[in-house]
Amino acid sequence: MEKTQNKQQLVYGIRPVIEAIGGGLQIERVFLQNGLNSSLMGELRSLMKERGIPSQFVPVEKLNRMTTGNHQGVVAVVGAVEYHSFAELVETLEGSPLVVLLDHVTDVRNMGAIARTAECTGVSALVVPDRGSAAMNEDAIKTSSGALLRLPICREQNLKTVVNLAKQYGYQVVAATEKGAVDYREVDFSQPTLLVLGNEETGISPELLKMSDIRAKLPIVGEVASLNVSVAAGVFMYKALEQRLVG
Repeated sequence: MEKTQNKQQLVYGIRPVIEAIGGGLQIERVFLQNGLNSSLMGELRSLMKERGIPSQFVPVEKLNRMTTGNHQGVVAVVGAVEYHSFAELVETLEGSPLVVLLDHVTDVRNMGAIARTAECTGVSALVVPDRGSAAMNEDAIKTSSGALLRLPICREQNLKTVVNLAKQYGYQVVAATEKGAVDYREVDFSQPTLLVLGNEETGISPELLKMSDIRAKLPIVGEVASLNVSVAAGVFMYKALEQRLVG
């Protein structure tokens, strides 16, 4: 069964969700009732793991609030955003692409704002992790002014694999971090670039920082140690656009 609630399309019931996933429907997340086990549920969980679909165990009361139908302990949120494979997309990008990787940015408004600026500045794609990232829901799409529906979005299981693949294709990896030693104005954005931005609280993970070619920082003259991630992203993306327009 399918239902629309708060502008989100829902699919509920174990078998309908299995069929939706098998049919190629873009599933944003699956909510599962705590403590529910069956052979059919095992089949669903195996399929979700195979397809890299995020899931969350919740009390049955939450599922009851999401839908009044017979959900059987399973409610899936259908995403409006179409996801791409970075491994396939990177082969099609020409010239000197700028790809932005968001390392577990969790706020939907930040996600939407970054996507909006990315689309305005000619970014080729956004890469996000399949778990621990802001949902591509109606709030994010609205904040992005629809940019999330126009910009290629890659949702990947392993961000380190993305970085390694980008390097194989000749991209420089630029980490935007207050821990950087390079002023962002000194970075050459005219070449293929993977720009990495981090979580609102913890920043870029140590693993991705270690893999970066350049750690670039924004000058801060006030007492606050860092900028909001969407603001920082905008500064970096417009610096890249400025260089490319001049070039």
